[in-house]
Amino acid sequence: MEEKIKKALDKVRPAMQADGGDVAFVAWNDETGVLQVQLLGMCVGCPMAQFTLKEGIEKTIREAIPEVKEVVQV
Repeated sequence: MEEKIKKALDKVRPAMQADGGDVAFVAWNDETGVLQVQLLGMCVGCPMAQFTLKEGIEKTIREAIPEVKEVVQV
């Protein structure tokens, strides 16, 4: 599952890197369906970070991997 998630994260990574940010896989919980990620670079402290997390990262990941119920930042 971790490899599937990392491949899905690679789909959103270029757009984030174009703005000076990035995203890293932290942990996956099979029981809860929660994926933990860390925002990096310019995404840290950005006022749009929560929007990027939910409408960009979470939406893309959930479309690719239905087992993911939520993406949270740590």
